[in-house]
Amino acid sequence: MPSVNFKTQLHLHLIVFIWGFTAILGQLISLNALPLVFTRIAISIVVILGYLFLTKKSLVLKPKDIFRFFIFGFVIAIHWLTFFYAIKISNISITLACISTGAFFTSILEPIFFKRKMIWYEVFLGCLVVVGLLLIFQFETQYKMGILVALLSAFLSASFSIINGKLANSYDSVVISFYELVGGLFILACFLFYQGGFTAANFHFQGYDYLWIGILGTICTAYPFIATIDIMKYLSPYTVMLTINLEPIYGIILAVILFKDQEKMTTAFYFGALIILLTVALNAYFKNRKKANI
Repeated sequence: MPSVNFKTQLHLHLIVFIWGFTAILGQLISLNALPLVFTRIAISIVVILGYLFLTKKSLVLKPKDIFRFFIFGFVIAIHWLTFFYAIKISNISITLACISTGAFFTSILEPIFFKRKMIWYEVFLGCLVVVGLLLIFQFETQYKMGILVALLSAFLSASFSIINGKLANSYDSVVISFYELVGGLFILACFLFYQGGFTAANFHFQGYDYLWIGILGTICTAYPFIATIDIMKYLSPYTVMLTINLEPIYGIILAVILFKDQEKMTTAFYFGALIILLTVALNAYFKNRKKANI
């Protein structure tokens, strides 16, 4: 029989593949980015609330902690909003290539949040990321706005990861996520209310939208989050993060297969994307060497 570790590795790859499929769903769903993300978060909250009820986890926290999680939820909500908006105004390949810069932004933000010195190889890899982005910017000029929005999304993702990294050791991850999602839903509801967006036109589902949004909220959001918590019991954080770095690769391959001509890019784009993905792999390599030498 396969070992527990091997089965857990396969489970993790399945989750990362599912996350890669998130961008595909963003392209398939006809809703605009704001109502799309609002609906996604609402479905995820219901599923996670059901999970908390079944596992009998307590949601009781200090009011000041709940308020903090609400504020942090604003960050993840705007990250998702900019992610799907970037897909709508550019395409999946552009968005995922730029989202890969999250590791670069993390390398800049970590020394600030944790008050440590910059690491030489992170500076070098940051320069490589800039080279990759310049290649994409230079030749994919029609997608400049999509690139900028996707980079903002990557920055927000890095910020959120660092915030949650500091909280994970002190609070239950599922409870944190529940309150953050509620906070995210609240800020999106404010956006929608301000824009007069709670209308039948904005939430007009077409074709298979109900199916796609259901899959997005459950299989691609709530399920991976809950499953990843269990996986962390068996695999090291390094192994988990290294595998998650495959998400843009899975997503771009799926996009090319499913959307064909719509996702065809210039040769310069693929060189630029390859450079960015290479920095992710090199970052993992250097960190693994450093860890081995400790």
